[in-house]
Amino acid sequence: MITNNRYPGFGVLLVDDEAPFLRSLSIALERQGINHLYRCTDSREVMATIAREPIGLVLLDLTMPHLSGEELLARIKEEHPDIGAIILSGLNQLETAVNCIRLGAYDYFVKTMEEDRLIGGIRRAIQAQEMRQENQEMRRRFLTDTLEKPEAFADIVTQDKTMRSVFQYLEAIAVSRQPVLICGESGVGKELIARAIHRLGDAQGPMVSVNVAGLDDNVFADTLFGHHRGAFTGADRARAGMIEQAAGGTLFLDEIGDLSQASQVKLLRLLQEGEYYPLGSDRPKRLRARIVVATHQDLARKQQDGGFRKDLYYRLRIHQVEIPPLRRRKGDLPLLLAHFLAEAAEELGKSVPTLPRELPVLLANYEFPGNVRELRALVFDAMSRHRSHMLSMEVFRQALGQDNPTLVPQDEPEQPLFSQLDTLPTLQQAGELLVAEAMRRAQGNQSLAARLLGISQPALSKRLKKNTGED
Repeated sequence: MITNNRYPGFGVLLVDDEAPFLRSLSIALERQGINHLYRCTDSREVMATIAREPIGLVLLDLTMPHLSGEELLARIKEEHPDIGAIILSGLNQLETAVNCIRLGAYDYFVKTMEEDRLIGGIRRAIQAQEMRQENQEMRRRFLTDTLEKPEAFADIVTQDKTMRSVFQYLEAIAVSRQPVLICGESGVGKELIARAIHRLGDAQGPMVSVNVAGLDDNVFADTLFGHHRGAFTGADRARAGMIEQAAGGTLFLDEIGDLSQASQVKLLRLLQEGEYYPLGSDRPKRLRARIVVATHQDLARKQQDGGFRKDLYYRLRIHQVEIPPLRRRKGDLPLLLAHFLAEAAEELGKSVPTLPRELPVLLANYEFPGNVRELRALVFDAMSRHRSHMLSMEVFRQALGQDNPTLVPQDEPEQPLFSQLDTLPTLQQAGELLVAEAMRRAQGNQSLAARLLGISQPALSKRLKKNTGED
């Protein structure tokens, strides 16, 4: 058996009584990065090997001593229905091929056909098995609502159910080597998701990140593929590309929607063939990193408009996740606020301040076009100006006030609560004034006013009726 990390989820068992053919097929598969291989020349040992090893796909010679490929196929499908099978034959026998497909074979190939067709069929069968495994794993995780590696998501501050579903999906596809497409608005944390994917894969190599926005075709090729000495003017020495630097790990390509058409062709070939040529070289190198890409653009619409290649789009979206914007996960605001306050306080050497009661209400009624990144910037700006025990609201009001018409109108300057009174009011009068002030700030919105006062809306309604004498 020979293994590497390209198809780590399961092994491929090659069964043929002709050892030279097994060696030849193994070499051809290894060239394509399919290296998790087991070989068997005795058909009587096949079922024991399947029971002992993590086999996901079996290639069966049709004509063998002892047990034929057709007999083994029937037994495999009866005892191990989840294992895929491909039949190989020295002859093109239509009736036999149809019967094998009926028994559950994924495909049927003649040994004498072109090697590329055979390898392509095997790769498609591997991908189909990977998808089957992932679907089974996703069903299991969603039914049990569990995370097996919560530590992989430690950098992502959330309690949102949608985000938890994303995490479960990422765990389910962790064993796959297919690309992952991360979609979401700017500032939602797509790179954090990419880092979680990298950790989930138990990669031995590093995660290498490249923002491809604005890269022309030559710079893109040099950045990813590297070059040999003398490949172009100024190439005084060889340089390894990002793909080689990410070997055994993850290559993260951010802003993939901005990639030029010429660069899209290069990326498509890399994904299809699993190999690339450094600039100035005529010898290909194997892709040994998982590709994760991200974009804030609508790639489905862009490919319909001709701005993004359809074949690349469908290749990238084999695994796809959509990260919700902050305005759709408002329940995370208190967690994120506390997290960024602690982070800013530590970085600036200050104590974590007390929060004004109005701040959570202010943030909850803001749309956050810049998402989590915008919230972090606001908190750090406020902390850099912070001087007293209570965090100032001014930074947040200045940044958010114009975008939030439910707050204090800009043309109505805010006055101290009791500034118009010569003497302090009684407690009952103070309560009435507080209610009136909250309703003024909320512009008559009882739900918002209740949150400003820290009471329930029914309690506020009752108080308003009492103040107006409606009881």
